[in-house]
Amino acid sequence: MTIIDTARLGRAGPSAPTIVRLSGEIDIFTTAALRQRLLNTLDHSTGLLVLDLSQVTFCDAGGLGVLVGAQSRARARGITLALTGLTPFMTRLLRVSSLDCCFPIAV
Repeated sequence: MTIIDTARLGRAGPSAPTIVRLSGEIDIFTTAALRQRLLNTLDHSTGLLVLDLSQVTFCDAGGLGVLVGAQSRARARGITLALTGLTPFMTRLLRVSSLDCCFPIAV
C-alpha cells in the first residue's frame, strides 16, 4: 500500500476536502501503516476526508477494518469519510461485506 498524495490542508481553505490517494494492496502487511497515516491525516482534516481507492489492487478483512475504524474516528471528530474511485473489486468487496451502505461514495 502506498499513499500517493495527500492534499495539504495548510494550503487549502477550511471547507476544502482532504484527499488521500491509495495504491497497491491493503492487507496484513500494510494495515498498521495505513491506520497510522489515516489517524495522522484526521488530525489535520476538516469536514471531509476522501479516500481515493482507484489504484488499490487488493483489500482484505484487515483493510476493511482500517476503513471502518477510520470512519468511526472521523465521525467522532465531526468529519465525513467518503470513498471514491471504487474499482469493480472494491465495489464487490464492500457489497458482500454489507459495508456499501456505510460509506458515502464521492464521484
